[in-house]
Amino acid sequence: MLETKKLTKRFNGEAAVHKLSLKIEAGEIFALLGPNGSGKTTTINLLLGFLSPDEGEARVDGANVAADTISARRKLAYIPEQVMLYPRFSGVENLDYFSSLGGRRRNRTELLELLARAGLPEEPALRRVSTYSKGMRQKVGIALALATEAKALLLDEPTSGLDPAASHEFSQLLRKLAGDGVAVLMATHDLFRAREDANRIGILRAGQLSGNYTAKELKDVDLEQLYLRHLGK
Repeated sequence: MLETKKLTKRFNGEAAVHKLSLKIEAGEIFALLGPNGSGKTTTINLLLGFLSPDEGEARVDGANVAADTISARRKLAYIPEQVMLYPRFSGVENLDYFSSLGGRRRNRTELLELLARAGLPEEPALRRVSTYSKGMRQKVGIALALATEAKALLLDEPTSGLDPAASHEFSQLLRKLAGDGVAVLMATHDLFRAREDANRIGILRAGQLSGNYTAKELKDVDLEQLYLRHLGK
């Protein structure tokens, strides 16, 4: 569902991503770990078509992102570290607006049902987003993925700034999406959530995949120590 083939992106002659090859299947959660500057966000931006690769390619459900950006984006949902919504709109109004931009018009009842599936009941769904916590904003983002019937979900530091309860609730939503066949790529620093939620974990260092492990391989491994070894620390 998500694939990169020897994907490379340079800035001022320096490779932010270098010959990166990944495959993420439908229903799989892949956690991409790495320090700041390792290329996690650049990888996501290449999959979204916000950046063009210097070499290699990114594909979404077989569509080459650089060659057919619109087709690829129609199959994607993206939740950045800070979900940007219109603060004067309610949650349901934001969902209505953004899903209609994606070509999916739904009535009010359907929109409220989608928000409820994402963990946001009717009362807060009808309030202005300016009153929302980060976790509530993310739920609107999850609802948008449901509304647009996205086949793949890209996440950039989704649990940053969440309290433990909100982080746990968010991980449950991700597992439900994966259970419905959505492919999830999660760029994160959160080793605990990566270990708890991911089917596979990749460690990115200087734009290159330094390690790629299944959850089974990491069952009896200290992930923090393994991560630090890959970083040479």
